[in-house]
Amino acid sequence: MQDIKALCDQVRQTAYDIHAYLGYGHLEKVYENALFHRLQKLGLRVEQQHPIRVFDEDGTPIGDYVSDLVVEHVLLIELKAAKNLAPEHDAQILGYLKAVRFEHGMLINFGSNKFEIRKFIRTENQPQNTQNKNQATKDAK
Repeated sequence: MQDIKALCDQVRQTAYDIHAYLGYGHLEKVYENALFHRLQKLGLRVEQQHPIRVFDEDGTPIGDYVSDLVVEHVLLIELKAAKNLAPEHDAQILGYLKAVRFEHGMLINFGSNKFEIRKFIRTENQPQNTQNKNQATKDAK
């Protein structure tokens, strides 16, 4: 497995390239398929629509969550095709990270003419959005 920062940079650039090529207006599934395909072409291990076990606070399995993409078994990717990312999208990925006990996640929105991507790190004590929301554009690549 490669360094998480390098992995996130690779995913960010690949997603940006997809947005530049396809533009906006497609269904979320089109972008999911494109990102899955291109990351696999780069030699990364990518799982699409992969069920992940959800745990309660005491470690008891309580169900499954189906992720958009998981890269290299360490990076959870949630995709959107929305006009804008909203606070509920942040809350959604943070909830997923906590429930499935992943540390790193990315939220990527392909549904706007302005590319939006946010990186999240969840530690045991507190989740973090590693990018300023105003800078989560193509300039953040």
